[in-house]
Amino acid sequence: MAKSNQNQEQMPNEHLHELFVDELKDILGAEKQLLKGLKKMSKAAENEQLKQAFEEHHSQTEGQIERLKEVFSVLGIRARAKKCKAMEGLLEEADEIIENFEGDPALDAALISAAQKVEHYEIASYGCLVTFAKLMNHTEAEQMLQQTLDEEKQTDVLLTEIAVSSVNESA
Repeated sequence: MAKSNQNQEQMPNEHLHELFVDELKDILGAEKQLLKGLKKMSKAAENEQLKQAFEEHHSQTEGQIERLKEVFSVLGIRARAKKCKAMEGLLEEADEIIENFEGDPALDAALISAAQKVEHYEIASYGCLVTFAKLMNHTEAEQMLQQTLDEEKQTDVLLTEIAVSSVNESA
């Protein structure tokens, strides 16, 4: 019997495996799409602290993509991204915000709103992936995905702090 078949036979909650892999491909695609979006949002932001947050998240996203590739490797699967329609929509909305609010004092507040929608999508996605990995005893993958989930939550908190401390009042 092939090794991969043995692993799948011993894997608890095997019925989640195909969904897990599909979600991994989706979030890998989402993270790659987000890189371009973060560049645009950073360029459009007027508040220096917000610009810096977008730039730091861009760098962090590059690391998250590498971590996702490691998750695929640990699972013995070729890392392949698929186009994430949800991220595509969220980034289209961010583009509209940039167009509609250019020169408006509310631009940075609108950018934070768009960015937090992205973060919440990522938090939901990684939360599910962590749960699936745990249910299938993919311990190493679970730990790596949890690390990314924690980073996404920290970014969401940072965006809220920037909004509350300066941006919303300026708007």
